[in-house]
Amino acid sequence: MLELDQVAAQHPAARAGARAALAGLSLRLRPGEQVAVIGPSGAGKTSLLQVMACALPPSSGVLRLDGLDPWGLPRGRLQQLRGRLFLAPQVPPLPPRQRVVTSVLAGRLPAMGLLASLASLFHPSDLPAAFEALEHFDLGDKLFERVDRLSGGERQRVGLARALLAPASLWLVDEPLSALDPTRARQAMATLQRVARERDITLVASLHQVEVALACFTRIVGLREGRLVFDLPAAEVSPQRLARLYAQHEHELRGEGPPAPGLHVDDLVEPVGLSCR
Repeated sequence: MLELDQVAAQHPAARAGARAALAGLSLRLRPGEQVAVIGPSGAGKTSLLQVMACALPPSSGVLRLDGLDPWGLPRGRLQQLRGRLFLAPQVPPLPPRQRVVTSVLAGRLPAMGLLASLASLFHPSDLPAAFEALEHFDLGDKLFERVDRLSGGERQRVGLARALLAPASLWLVDEPLSALDPTRARQAMATLQRVARERDITLVASLHQVEVALACFTRIVGLREGRLVFDLPAAEVSPQRLARLYAQHEHELRGEGPPAPGLHVDDLVEPVGLSCR
């Protein structure tokens, strides 16, 4: 269970006087629920995921995970709680000279002790599990490849494969399809949603592709300027609501935004007629 009650947040690097990244935002997510977060650039989507991941503390309001305020816990218990959360940034933080197998198995680090974690850097401990996770994203043949030899889309899929090995009950994925072509996008989203359902994992995904959000998720959260604009079943998100949400950002609604910095886009064509059911 994840609850946000009138949460406001500001990124530590924000300049003085800057608008809050989140302002008075309230949400409730049930265990095992799957939710898409949409909105124009600067809406606060990434900040929302960081707050949910206990990576960004609220400046006001309360975040609760299973009834607990994580920021009121002792440091050790906070770290344990973070181990149950998996945050996948838009640009995966993969060391360029690292082997893919090591990067994927890093998803297990929260459940490992210090010595086991250090040993895994030099001697990957479960090659079959890493291969299986990568195979879900058609990357099994990249098991021993170096990260810096992968395309941007491949790096993004490696970052998502980590989730399959993470000891987490909450997946928070930020723009997971931004560097993927339509086929890969369909495959990646279907895999994440299927595995999340099988394991009763709560899934929250921020998406640039509105069409994908509406096709794949039954609940849609719309953000603009750090505020909640709507929280609705996908069937009730009308073109008029989307037009208001993306006013002055219509190019993003049409899928014409620029590719993410640091990522090589495999195919700039948006998924058309995508179905994740």
